[in-house]
Amino acid sequence: MISPDNPLHGVQYSILDLAVVSQGDTYSDTFRKCRELAQKAEALGYSRFWLSEHHNMQHVASSATSVLIGNIAEHTQTIRVGSGGIMLPNHSPLAVAEQFGTLSTLYPDRIDLGLGRAPGTDGATAMALRKNNYDLNYDFEAHIQELQQYLSAENSAAKVRAFPGEGIDIPIWILGSSMESAVLAGKLGLPYAFAAHFAPAQFYRAIELYRHYFVPSDYLSEPYILACVNVIAADNDDEANYLSTSLYQAFTGIITNTRRPLMPPVDDMDEVWTADVMEAVMQMTAFTFVGNKETLQKHFSEFIQATKVNEIMAISQIFDQQAKLRSFEILAEAFRN
Repeated sequence: MISPDNPLHGVQYSILDLAVVSQGDTYSDTFRKCRELAQKAEALGYSRFWLSEHHNMQHVASSATSVLIGNIAEHTQTIRVGSGGIMLPNHSPLAVAEQFGTLSTLYPDRIDLGLGRAPGTDGATAMALRKNNYDLNYDFEAHIQELQQYLSAENSAAKVRAFPGEGIDIPIWILGSSMESAVLAGKLGLPYAFAAHFAPAQFYRAIELYRHYFVPSDYLSEPYILACVNVIAADNDDEANYLSTSLYQAFTGIITNTRRPLMPPVDDMDEVWTADVMEAVMQMTAFTFVGNKETLQKHFSEFIQATKVNEIMAISQIFDQQAKLRSFEILAEAFRN
């Protein structure tokens, strides 16, 4: 329930982490920082900590997503840990049921399974992942339903069964950045997570469609929307704006196809990007919240009043680990106080 006095009260807040490698770090450093962030998030009252599947990206270390989820769950106690998401076309539904059945058995009532339709990589890598199973006409809905069947207790009479997995209640989410994913999540009666942190253009229309098409299910009685957004917080707005230049450098690399590790902040982004690139980056990062606690409270209040989302999931590409941990402290304070 959203409080009319403080729109942030009653809204859950969570974290998405891609295990992005910062300049000068190893993969081991990155995983250690990921665990440290998850432990900090748990202490601060964050609801969930999700990791996202990517492949063939040298500076994004979340390719073996289910393995990382297990590592994070092992080093935390209560926070929900999950996928934001597993790119289902890259895997057989049976394998996903077995993997997440195993995770949920090891860490009961703590595992979330977010599913995406995109490959999380380029076409050549997607073909390498799928080998002879590459399908241009991939049926996302059918594979979700197959996965649900493997996880259901009713599958006990089937010839193909998931052990462990069968009969385990693992919350399934639909992830997306398009109209199609919104409609599908609504029709299946599943919670919907929108990737507004890099694909903001269709966000408002997508959540409208999701609510319109939502059908109550055994999993969910009413619509539930999670919005993933960029957040850069600091003790003052100037410091937050300075820290945010690492995020903007990362998106500049995406636009110009010159990807690098996450870079230190800079004093002047005009030395990094051109006007055209700046415009493209700003379009991609339209839902980016930068500032101190009061600034975040103001802008998130406006955002939640406009969208009525149930949960905010923050992704924070901040170069310095201590500054990143402090950013999530400030975000938690903005929602709690």
